Amino acid sequence: MTSDHDTLWRRCAYLGRVLLPLLDQEPWRQGRRRERLHSWGIDVAVGERLIEVFAALAAHAVAVDTSLSAAEFETLPLSVVADAATDKQDFELLAGLPDTFADDRDEIAVKVIRLYAYKDGQTSLQLLRLSTEVRHTLSVIAARESVPSPTCGDVFRKADEANLPQ
Repeated sequence: MTSDHDTLWRRCAYLGRVLLPLLDQEPWRQGRRRERLHSWGIDVAVGERLIEVFAALAAHAVAVDTSLSAAEFETLPLSVVADAATDKQDFELLAGLPDTFADDRDEIAVKVIRLYAYKDGQTSLQLLRLSTEVRHTLSVIAARESVPSPTCGDVFRKADEANLPQ
């Protein structure tokens, strides 16, 4: 049986997975992001996957902090998730995660971020860069919405309209 906490993580992970495809509806954005990742010495595929998981971690941290259920997750404003991506400490983003993950890729990416969080120097800088990339992505997607304070639910509706996989 799946707990609400596991379902909440899956909703957060889905949010992270759809952000870059939604952002890349303007194709030039993908090229710029990939150039930035390359200039930072981050493999593009790894960097894009870490951006997805970093967004999921930020959303999850806020949802747990505010005691949102998986059903209430759609009401979470994107601006709050964007703020969490850059304002929360690494340990705050990693707190309260499920013990196991349904998707092995999520588990591996979370472990990589954990490793980055506990190292100094270049890896700390990489996390900072990834967090600002998440904030930028969320801000651009939010600015496209016609509602004053777009939510995670608005992103899910856009993903459904774009036929992005669940």
